[in-house]
Amino acid sequence: MIHYQFETIHPFLDGNGRIGRLLIALYLIEKKLLSHETLYISYFLKRNRIEYYDRLTEVRVKGDFEQWIKFFLLATYESAQDAINTIERIIKLHDRNVEVVKNTGKAAKTVMKVFNYLEGSPIIDIKKASVALELSFNAVSNAVNKLVESGILRQTENIRRSRVFAYEEYLGILRKDT
Repeated sequence: MIHYQFETIHPFLDGNGRIGRLLIALYLIEKKLLSHETLYISYFLKRNRIEYYDRLTEVRVKGDFEQWIKFFLLATYESAQDAINTIERIIKLHDRNVEVVKNTGKAAKTVMKVFNYLEGSPIIDIKKASVALELSFNAVSNAVNKLVESGILRQTENIRRSRVFAYEEYLGILRKDT
């Protein structure tokens, strides 16, 4: 109902949809029904855009809240299923890559630190990563090279002084259906 009411009021010139969807997550977190903002309802609403607008109109014109609530519950359910599937894929990727990192020899401890950093910052450059991790530039550079050699990281820009690397498979999972 919060989302419907916010969309009906439509208080801003731009961004009403994004803020309305954010309110959903914040409400669920406040009510302790969601511990993290892992529900991405936007994709469902985008896929079902015409039905979404039609159902909002049904409430506005006819006062039919029941059909809106059923539609929104379906959106929430499908979004929750998508979140579960995404989390499971990320866990499998993490576990598989941890095994790869463990086999990187003497540098495994440093490579693991860089790998763990990647899961929070999947696009990195060596200088910024070395500052964030409080490791030397050379240590991070060597770890990044190991991650590139093992296929976990890929160089995205070919600027000699400021190379940028991406954890592409991880990003691919996060970008699915966005």
